[in-house]
Order: sequence, then C-alpha cells, then structure tokens
Amino acid sequence: MRFLLPLLLSTGALVAQVGPNYERPATATPERFKGVAWREARPASHQPKGEWWKLFRDPKLNELMVSATANNQNLKAAISRFDQARATARMARADLFPVLSMPLSADRQRTSENAISPIPLNGLFYEGPSYNAVTDLSWELDLFGKIRRGAEAGRADAQAAADAVHNILLGIQADVATNYFRMRVLDQEIRLVREAIGLRGEAFKIAKARVEAGAGSELEQAQSETEVATAEAETSTLQSQRDQLENAIAILLGANAASFRIPASGSSLYSPPALPVGAPSDLLERRPDVSQAERALAAATARIGVAKAMFFPSIKLIGRGGFQSADIDLLMQPESLIYSYGPSINIPLFSGGKNVFNLNKAKAQHDEALAGYRLAFLTAVADVENSLSSIRHLAVSSEAQQRARNSAERAASLARTRYESGTSPYLDVIEANRTTLATQRATVQVAGQRLIASVSLIKALGGGWDQTQPVIIPAIVPDPAARFIPEEKTGFFSKVKGIFNKKEPVLP
Repeated sequence: MRFLLPLLLSTGALVAQVGPNYERPATATPERFKGVAWREARPASHQPKGEWWKLFRDPKLNELMVSATANNQNLKAAISRFDQARATARMARADLFPVLSMPLSADRQRTSENAISPIPLNGLFYEGPSYNAVTDLSWELDLFGKIRRGAEAGRADAQAAADAVHNILLGIQADVATNYFRMRVLDQEIRLVREAIGLRGEAFKIAKARVEAGAGSELEQAQSETEVATAEAETSTLQSQRDQLENAIAILLGANAASFRIPASGSSLYSPPALPVGAPSDLLERRPDVSQAERALAAATARIGVAKAMFFPSIKLIGRGGFQSADIDLLMQPESLIYSYGPSINIPLFSGGKNVFNLNKAKAQHDEALAGYRLAFLTAVADVENSLSSIRHLAVSSEAQQRARNSAERAASLARTRYESGTSPYLDVIEANRTTLATQRATVQVAGQRLIASVSLIKALGGGWDQTQPVIIPAIVPDPAARFIPEEKTGFFSKVKGIFNKKEPVLP
C-alpha cells in the first residue's frame, strides 16, 4: 500500500484529457430574413416553445393535440430511444468509479505436480475441494481522459436524443394541424357543393316544369340535370379525400381508424394568427433538429479524444482479498486469509494499425457531423424563408380571390335575372354558376393554405414565437403490452429460489 498512496496523490496533477475540446462552429448567417430582422444564431432548443396550436383558437384542434402527444407511437418510440441514450450516458460515467465485486466459488481442483515452487515437489500435488470467499477491486485511472471523453460523448448523445424527441413531437403536432385544416377546408367545400346541388336541383325542377308546360326546351332540362349529377359526383370525391385525412389523423393520434371520427364543421375557417414584427433569430435557434445536429457534432468531437487516448497506457489499480481453504469449516479462519494488490499497466505497443484507423474513423465521423450541422442550419433558414414567402403571397392571393368571389356571385345573380327575363340563354346561367362555385371553393382553399403556411412557419421556427411555457419530455400513456417488470420486494435468496422453481423460461 505504501507505493499506492503517492500514486493516488499524484493522479490529480497527472490527469489530462487528450483530444480537442468542443467548440460550436461558426455559422454564416444572413443579416436578416427577407423582410424580417435577423442576427447570429446559437442553438437553444431548451428555450420554451409553448402550446402554439392554441393560437388558432380551435377547441377540437386542442383536443387532438393532447391525444396525439399522449398516444402517438412514433413519439413513444422516440422517448424510449431517449431513455436508452440517457442510460448509456450514465453507464459511461459509471466507468469513472471503482468496480467492487465478491465472487464466491466452491470447486474441486487438482494442482500440477510440476507447478512452480520454491521447494521441490517431488510429485506432490493437491486434489480436493477449494472454497474461495474473496473481494475483487478494479479501478482504471483516467489519466488521459478516455473515460471522461466517453462520458462527454454519452451526455451529448442523450441531449441529441432529447432533441430528437422534441423534433418528432413538433413534426407530429404540425402534421395533426396541417391535416386538420385540410379536412376543415374539405368540410367547407363539401358544404358549398351541397348548396350548389340544392340550387341546381331547384333549377332542374323549374326547367322540367317549363318543358312540361311547353315553355322550355329539353336542352335546358338536360343541361340542368347534368349540372346536378356533376356536383353530386364531386361531393363523393371530396368526401373520399376527407375520409383519408381523417384516417391519417387517427394514425397520428394512435387511434384505430375504423372507429375514429371527427364530426364535420359547418363554421367558417379561422383567420391565421398574426406574425410578430421582426421575428428574432433566437426563435429559429430553438429548432430541435438544429440542436440535435449540434449535439451529434459535440459527441463526435469527444470521441476523437477517446480514440486518441487509446495510444496511451492504461493504468488500473487491482486488489483482491479474502479467504481460501480446502475445508469449508476453516474458511473464515485468519490462517485462510489471502490478498494481492498493485497496479496493472497496459502499454499499447502494436495493434496492426487498429488505433490509427480508429482515430481516422473518429475524425471522419466528426467531419460528417459537422456537415450535418451546417446542412441542418441552412435547411432551417430556407424553411423560414419559404414559409414567410408563402404567408406574404397567400395574403395577397386571398384578397384577390375574395374580390373574384364577390364578382362571380354578382355575375351569377345577373345571369339568372337575364335568363328569367328571357334576354339570355340558360348556358350563361350554367357558366356563371360554375364560375361562382369554383371561386367559392378557391377562396376556401386559399384560406386553408394560409393556416397551413402559418403552421409551417411555426414548425420552421422550432415551435412558434410564444416563449412563456417550458418544454419537457412529454408524459405518454403507457402501452399495456409494454414489458415493464416491477421491482420485487422479496429478498435475494427468495428471488434465486423463485428462478429455479419457475417452469417457464426466465426472460432477461
């Protein structure tokens, strides 16, 4: 023990970490978005994002979001992957501490007649039982930072896994909102088409009555009947599209599509939320995919240190002490005491270039992670630009489309009046009605596209611009079939006895 104490005292001065320390790479950022203020970004996915979907003031959408967060299967898998990464990080950190174990053995052995001995054995050997009750201690001194770099990489991987959970959650929420608004657009279109069917049905009855009275032509009757049938066929097509969106939402909510229903809404679409003036770049910095890529880069940097440490000696403190006897009754006697202790040094001399290749691999993985981080950042900027462009142009399109709808409805009214007065053919009424229905549906579609563009912007910004609510790993509804093994309250020997008494295989 006399030489171990100075070694342990000098460890603090000798401890070092080989490999590069991680520094976030600089990113070339534009001075501003196109029309929006901008400054240099630093990933900060931990900042609060809030329940952004409440900006749309739709109670049904709020209800769907709660269900999707609790029951989505992709989210459950992502949270399980986060739990794995967190456990792996803690395992890597545990390597910093000593390992203490107590192997107990009872066996029968025969010693060699030619064993190394300070006195001639002359054919003597031992054959019989051997009982051992010892304690083993092993502690690797992390003099060059191999274990600490591994723990650093594990922490970064766990943080990246948490960002992946937030990224999947944000994608699920955006998909739910997008499909929901598309479905509400179809509800409005179906309502407009059904109203058109009613109006065209009345026109058909009038045309039929005019033919029967000898005041109309069969051509007008056939044309009006065609318009009714065409509108009825369009209703079936729209309803089929709605059913598909409803089934897609059911999957996102972890529900059975066969029994999942969302009642049709007869109310008009809400106006999109107002975009805050000069959205700062720190909103973009919260994007979980950007932070996930940055954490992956940090982990790859730390693993370069692990690979470099493989070139240096590995020093372990090893100790073994306990009792050994050929007679179990004498096992715990002082005379049965045995012990050994001392350092174990492993100096890498030759490995066929394995350590060099491993270091080259770690550096290449770092370069790959660096490219992935830069790509994630550039993609984030482009996503924001695309969403802002859509919002601006759709606002102009919505205003123009509303004017077109008003003029089309006025033209249809004039065409009916002129037809009833006998100054215009029925074909003018048909064309005016078709144009009116088309512009009404286009107006609804543009309104829905504006809502979807707002959702896309919120997703591009990492979860909206409301920073009043914290973001945590969501609490999901456990799957009843998940294999959660409860901790037993029985003692150790009862557990061992239970294992040997089981008739079915014991799962790990």
